[in-house]
Amino acid sequence: MQSIGERLEEARKRKGISIREASEATKIRGEYLHKFESNQFDIRLPEIYVRGFIRTYANYLKVPADKIVSDYNGLGLSDNNRGQRTLNREVYGRMDLSVSSAKAEKEASSDTAPVIESSEKPEAVAAKNPATFIPKSTGGSSLQIDRGLLIKAGGFVGAVLLLVFILVYAFSGRGAKTPPAVPPSSDITWVRPQPGESSLALVAVDRVQVTATQTATGRVVYQGTIPRGDRREIPYQGELRINSDIPANLRVNIDGRDWPLQDPKTNAYLSSAIIQGRSR
Repeated sequence: MQSIGERLEEARKRKGISIREASEATKIRGEYLHKFESNQFDIRLPEIYVRGFIRTYANYLKVPADKIVSDYNGLGLSDNNRGQRTLNREVYGRMDLSVSSAKAEKEASSDTAPVIESSEKPEAVAAKNPATFIPKSTGGSSLQIDRGLLIKAGGFVGAVLLLVFILVYAFSGRGAKTPPAVPPSSDITWVRPQPGESSLALVAVDRVQVTATQTATGRVVYQGTIPRGDRREIPYQGELRINSDIPANLRVNIDGRDWPLQDPKTNAYLSSAIIQGRSR
C-alpha cells in the first residue's frame, strides 16, 4: 500500500512538474510540499492549514483529495492526538513529528479543511499566513518601462514619417519657391505694340529669361523673365534678335502659331535667334 507522500510524489512526477512549479501554482511553500511527499506533516502550523494544503495539493495533482485527506486523518496526527499517537514505521517510515501548541488544539474542530474565500488581495492574505507562497510581482515597474518604450517608438515613427513627407515634397518640386507671375516693373523692359502695329508673342513653356532687340535700331523691346505659361506681346517690324537663357522653354507665336527657336537643319535650340519681321 502506498503512503500519502508516495502517491503525491508519483502523481507530480507523472505530470512532469517540479516542486517549484507546484509551489508557484498552489501558492504553498515548496518546503511544505517536499515534506508532504516525505510523509512529514508537522509543519508547525494549525491543523486546519495542514489539511487545507494537503487537499489543495491533491486537487492540483488530480489525485482524489477526499481519499488523501481521509488517509491523513486516519494517521491520528491531529493536534488532539499528537501526544498519544503510535505510528506503523514499517509502512510510513520514520517521521519527525513534534507537538504543536495548545492553541492549535482548539482550532482543529473538523476532519476536513474548510474552503476559505476572502475578498482580500493575495498579497494581504500571504502577509497574514506565513505558509502561503506568492512570487513577487514586478508588474508596476515593467509597465512603466513598456510605456516609455512605446512613447520613444511613437516619436521615432513620427520622425521617420515627417522625413519621408519632406523628401517627397522636395522631390516633387512643390517645395521650390514659385517665381512671381509678373516680375517687378523695375526689372522688366517691355514695349507693347500700338494698335494696328505688327506684333508677335513670346510664349514661355517654362520659366525663361528673354531679351528681344530690334537689330536696326538696337532698341530693346523686351527684357526680363517670363513665368511658365505666360506670354508677352511685342512689336514685330524689321529684324528681331531674341536671346534666351533656356531656349527650349521659349516659343515665338506668329499669327496664332507657335515656333520653337531651333535650327531648321540640326533642330538644335538657339540661345540667340534672328526673326525677320514685316511692315504694314
